[in-house]
Amino acid sequence: MNNQASMQVKLIDFAAAPLEKLYAAFRTCYSSETPIETWEKIKAGKISRETIREFIGERLKTGHSSPLEQVVFWFAIANVSRSLSHQFVRHRVGISFEQQSQRYVKFKQDRLAFVMPESWKRAGLDEDFAGLLDRTSELYARALKAGIPAEDARFVLPNAAPTNFHVMVNFAEMLHICDVRLCVRAQWEIRRMVAMMRAEMKRAIPEIAVFLQPKCGENRMGYCDESLDDWGKCPLGRVRPHKSQLFQLYEQYGSRKAEVLGEAEFRAVEEKELL
Repeated sequence: MNNQASMQVKLIDFAAAPLEKLYAAFRTCYSSETPIETWEKIKAGKISRETIREFIGERLKTGHSSPLEQVVFWFAIANVSRSLSHQFVRHRVGISFEQQSQRYVKFKQDRLAFVMPESWKRAGLDEDFAGLLDRTSELYARALKAGIPAEDARFVLPNAAPTNFHVMVNFAEMLHICDVRLCVRAQWEIRRMVAMMRAEMKRAIPEIAVFLQPKCGENRMGYCDESLDDWGKCPLGRVRPHKSQLFQLYEQYGSRKAEVLGEAEFRAVEEKELL
């Protein structure tokens, strides 16, 4: 019997007209027109979709991110490990979670499902892993049968136990999640989950999904800021520069030498008058 859990990720819904909403939000900041006037033009077809895409792309390059909070996505995620969930819920701004409870849900199958990393199989310890989970399943079932509440019986459940999420996340936070979780330094399971979230968005809204990249992507920071050793091991290191290389170029071709910021520089910033 194969009781390994298989990850599932599905984009359930997203805010209607996401491109138009982004365009109107950005336009409100940079136009003398009222938002109502902008939306009247959009609905009348006076602003082409190409114009909307290009305008959004240019604004995203500036780092102006607050309008991105106005576009929201809903995901259904199933059969990820509790180990992953402890990482995922550390994202707290612009995201909302509902997670399967181990207190109110009693797992009654003969053998509990679990998530097994491939590293255990490569090490030849997969049978030991599965055997431990079998014994855990047996003890968990005995605990429930003995009248131990599910909220206490769950104390024996491992990080390998699967869990489910219903997630609401805005585009600004989704960009941040991809920045850090699509990096090869991220743990494999959460990296796979976020890649599946990105793939779902790419199928539905390719115009903005193109910005969902690891932080070294050309549509994000554009360079790697991890250690040189990690950059050297990364398969993306062949096509993305490391920050030290950029500093070397600046030192070689820049108009002045980069110096450490001291108090004199901070005072200059504080006293600078806008011209």
